[in-house]
Order: sequence, then structure tokens, then C-alpha cells
Amino acid sequence: MDHEGTQRYGHGRPGTGPPGQPSAPPRPTSPVPRPTVPPPMPAKAPPASALEIWLRTPRAADAPGIYGFGHRPRPKPDPKQLPARRLLGGALLSLLVGLLVWSMFRDGYFDFWIWPAIWVTPDHWRSGAGGDTNAFNVVTRVWAWVCTLALAWVCARIGNWGQVWRRFVTPALGRLVDEPEGPAAAEAGVPDLVEWPELRAAQQHALADRLAAEVRTGRMNDVDYTRIRRAWADVLADPGRLQAFTDGVLRDGGEACGHPSGARDVPHRGAPHDLLTRQVRIGRGIEDERNPYQHRGSGIALDPTLLGTGLLVVGPSGSGKTRQVVRPAAESLCLQALAGQAAVVAVGTAGSDLGPADAYDVVISLADPASRYDLDLYGTDDPDAAAGTLAEALVDAHSGGSGDVRRAATALSQILGPFLAARGRFPAIPELRELLDGTPHAFAALRDALDAAGAPGMVRELNARERQTAQRGDIGALLADRVSLLDRPAFAGFFDVTGRTRPFSMRALEHPIRVRIDLPRHGHAEAARILVRLVLAQFTAAAVARRDRSLFACLVLDDAAHTVTPESVRGFARLRSANAGVVMALRTLDDAPEELRTALLGAMGCRMAMSGVTTWDGKRFAEAWGTTWVETRDITRTPDQSGGLPRRLSRGVRKLFTGEAVTTESVTVREVERERWSASDLAHAVPAGHAVLSLTATTGEHAPPILLDLRG
Repeated sequence: MDHEGTQRYGHGRPGTGPPGQPSAPPRPTSPVPRPTVPPPMPAKAPPASALEIWLRTPRAADAPGIYGFGHRPRPKPDPKQLPARRLLGGALLSLLVGLLVWSMFRDGYFDFWIWPAIWVTPDHWRSGAGGDTNAFNVVTRVWAWVCTLALAWVCARIGNWGQVWRRFVTPALGRLVDEPEGPAAAEAGVPDLVEWPELRAAQQHALADRLAAEVRTGRMNDVDYTRIRRAWADVLADPGRLQAFTDGVLRDGGEACGHPSGARDVPHRGAPHDLLTRQVRIGRGIEDERNPYQHRGSGIALDPTLLGTGLLVVGPSGSGKTRQVVRPAAESLCLQALAGQAAVVAVGTAGSDLGPADAYDVVISLADPASRYDLDLYGTDDPDAAAGTLAEALVDAHSGGSGDVRRAATALSQILGPFLAARGRFPAIPELRELLDGTPHAFAALRDALDAAGAPGMVRELNARERQTAQRGDIGALLADRVSLLDRPAFAGFFDVTGRTRPFSMRALEHPIRVRIDLPRHGHAEAARILVRLVLAQFTAAAVARRDRSLFACLVLDDAAHTVTPESVRGFARLRSANAGVVMALRTLDDAPEELRTALLGAMGCRMAMSGVTTWDGKRFAEAWGTTWVETRDITRTPDQSGGLPRRLSRGVRKLFTGEAVTTESVTVREVERERWSASDLAHAVPAGHAVLSLTATTGEHAPPILLDLRG
């Protein structure tokens, strides 16, 4: 029965069957499909993508401003620790002395080392009675090994061999062991970011698998990864977005939740970036005793927690402010904007190195007829707020104080309010100039429009402004002169208020937008300063007034000369709580009003003095950075008068040959309070391509001044 069943299902073989019975002829059977052989296992894992390696690289930052990507925190130095040269020299000397002593014992120069072996062994072991001395030889060899180990222990203690092992050998072995031989792997106990642990924790395994495949195949970059993580955080805050997020990820993979511009990276990166920690590396800390030990030899980086307190960069032309500090900061903010984390407005002269135009969504080239975008002169629909920002821009703090700014704001509000009530818009540049000049027909036309609109209150405001124009010393004439700098043919077509175009307004800071404003390079220097002050005032007001402050908003000023005003300094402190910041570059502190220089340094949490600053600027930085306690050694040398006649005779012979009297030294060690960096050191001791930077984070952490190499 078994045989028949076997033949029935086609698994029997001809000539087989129960013993003693002839085998049945084979029946025709259908061909049996051969089992599929699994493919051989690869000899090694496929190479990891660049994004995998980036995600699995450990990050650690034990102090503000340290570039965490791949950083290994160094232990706190022990003040009692010997210098490396002295330690290695002592260890080598103890080793040589130990070898010398060991060789002398071995060669028989000293025989007292064997006495203990003689004392503890019977005489007949040494005399050879009975013809056997093997026992004594064994005892001698054991005792020789004990003496050798004792000599090695003494030399190791004297030469600090244990400290040499811990300081030099162990780190070297650790680097060899940690050297990756294959693709990067996640550390034990650390979530593997390649597998999207946030999504898996929310039971979104299909989405996690889809995105992990994008990471492994190299179809996703660091901007995509950071952008999707940001989108998932928004989903957790608003679960109603989950369906749209799921559909986008399953459909587009790494391109899901894209930036409105469609860009996934900037055209060129000029500095190392780590978007997971939102850092950009700008240099390397120098191995200098004045630097904190955490920053010595470590990468120095900027991030929103530092820029949120403000960054002031002071250095002469050619010191590297734009190329090595300002542009990396603007580039990092552009990448964060693509990831949905920031909004940036960069202001510089035409041709300044703030990155290519393709790295920005909006490029406003003022005084360039080919510019596709315009700038909103008022930045708001509130006439009083518009008057305040415009007054701050028109009044130069070098020539006028805060009183002039208040008078200017009052005069402008007396014009902007009635004009908005009559025409439904703010005045254009020529119209504003006429009203500030006190042109009679301009006031008459505006008054008629107000009467037609039925706004008697605004008529009283306009009449008050008209009466003041006739008074001597009225600020309207000064404002008209300032406005006339913008009423030039080069600016024709800009600052449109008629609604034909949609000029850029700072109210767009609630969106991840990248804006660059190019100022005229030649011939309009004073107008450019007015525009920079206008942008700064509008940015401060708009950043504080945002309803949604989840995006980090930052204003980057490549040249902030003559832009600092009392109101802007007060505004810097408000930006910190509004998740916003400002980066300012100055050639010298003389470009700020004298009465505001100390306040400016106090308002900025991060201060950088480039190589080549003057001693006057260095003095301001030294005062801002304060003092610290340092240990000093005072050495006093006095003629040696001790000893008897032989010693005095030897000192006389030594003085005869060397020409110097023999002296004794007394060392006094004490702690004194000194400046962290003096004005002279900042002006003359900072090498080219270097800078001194102090940092303060929005969390309250701070780092004292750090000497860093901007080219490292």
C-alpha cells in the first residue's frame, strides 16, 4: 500500500518495492518542479549610503558652541598632571635605569640578590651531595623572576608607567578598535535613526519602512530627513495632519512634505553642516591655555540657540567676516528653511558673498531695474506702527537721538493715518515727500479727500501737521530730505503702494522663506543705510508680533554700519523670547553711536573680535568679557652668600668663567584677577585668519572667550 501510494503521488523510483516482489512498471507522471534554491548570502553587507553614515555618527556637545558631529569630549585636565614631555622623559629614563640594573645583576656584578635564596635552602642542595642541584636551580630561577618583577614594579612607580598607559596607549588602542571596517552601524543602546524610531513608536511601521528604504538607497538627503522629521513633529502637535502626511510619504518617499520652492538643497555648501543639531562649523578651537578645555581642539559651530541671543562680528575689511562667518550662518539658515525650521532675511550690498541667488526664494535687488521682487516700505497696515519703523529708519542715530525719533514718528503718523483713511493705502515716496515738505496743494487735496470720506478726526491730525510745518525747527524738513534720498531714478518702480505688485513684507516670517536683499553698491550709500535701518526695524517688529513662533527667524546684516539705534538695541533683547535673532557685522565699533556701543555689546549674547581690530575696539571687548582669576609665579633672585670658604671659592671660580654671579631663586605663587583678553592682545596677539568668540545660549549656558582658527 505504501508503494502504491508512493507511485500515485509520483515520488517512487523504478525498481524499488517490498522485498521479494517484482517492481511495478513506472507510471507516466507529470514533471516535478525543482525546488528554488535561495541566492547565496553576500560575502559582506552592502555599502552604507552617505546618509546612513551621517545618521549613525555619534554626536556629543559638552559645552555651548562645540560642533557635536563626531565629537569626542575630552576629560577635564588634572592640575597635578605632569606635562607630556616630562612624563614620557621620566618613563623612558626609569626604563633605561631598570634595564641597566637588570643587566648588571644578570651579568654577575652584584651577587647579593641571591642571598635570600641561599638563606632559605638546605646546604646539600647547593653542595651537590647526592649529585642533584636541580632543586636549588629551580629556587634560584623563581627568585630571579621575583626580583625582576620587583625591579619592574619599582621602575613603573618611579616612571609613572600607569599614567603613560592611560594617557597615550589606551586612547590609541581605542581609536584602533573604534575604526570602522564596514558600513556604519548604530551604537548599542542608541536608537537607530535610519529605522525612524519616532514613527515605529507610533505604530507607523509602513511609513518607517518606506522612509528607511529611501535612506538606504541614497534617494534621501539630510535636508529631506530633517524636513520629514519636522513634519512628523507637526503631526504629533496636530493629529489632523496625519492622513496628509501618510499619503505624502507613501506617494513621494523622501520628497514628501517638500518646501514650497521645490528645492531639496542649496546649490553649493561652503561649510560643514549638521542639520540634526542645526549646527554649522565655522572653525576649530586652538590648544591655548586661555581657551576652556572643552573647546581646545574641538570644532566650533553656530546654531539657533546661539544666534537667538544675537551675534556681533567686528573686524576690518579682509579679515574674513563675510566669507568665514556671515555666509556660513546664512547658508545654514537657508538649509534649515528648506527643512521647515527657519526663516532668514540676508541683507548685503550687491555682489557680497551671501551665497548664490538660487539659494534664496526671493532676491530683491534694489536700484536694479531687472529685479523681480520689491520691498514693502511700510511692512504693516497699522499707520502708527508704520510711522515708528519708518522714523527709526529715516533718523540717523549719529545725528539725532531718541527724542528726534519720537518727533519723527509723531510727524509721520499725522500723515500716514489721514492718507490711509482718505485713499485706502499709504503714500508713495513722492507723495510722502510732498507732505513732509509742507506743499500746500498736497495738503489741500488730502483734506478734500478726507472730507469726502467723512473722517473729521483725521482732518484735525492733518491740520496739526500743517501748522507744525510752518514752525521753525520742524522735523518735517529733515524727514523730507531723508525721503528724497529714496526718490531717485534708481529707485523708480520700487516701494510700490498701488497694489500692482506684491512687495515682500516681513509678515511672511511665519513661513520658511529665504530672502536676500541686495543694496546698491555705489552712489547711494546714505540711501542704503536708510534701507538697512528700515529692514532691521521691520524685522524686529514683525518677529515679535508673530503668532506662530515655531520657526526660528533670523536677520543677517553683512554690513551694519550706521544702523544701530536705541530702539533696535532694545529690540535685540525682545528677539530672544520670540525665537528670533540677528547677525551683525561691523568693520569697527565706531560705526555705531558712541553712547550705544556698550549697550550694543551688552545686548548681543555672542561677540566675535576678528584679527586686526584696533586697540579701541579691543578695549570695549575686554570690558565686556570681564576678568578672571589666574595663577602667577613671581621669581626673586638674590646673590648666594651661604656656605663656607670652599663653597664661596667655587662660586668665585664659576663667576670668573661665566661672568654671572651665583644666585638663589625664591618663587611666590599667588592668584590675581586679570582680563580674559586685554585690548593689546586682541589687537596684536590674534593671528590672521583667527578670531576670539564668546558665546551665550538662549538656555542660559555661556562660554568664555575662545580663540579659534577660522580656517581649521
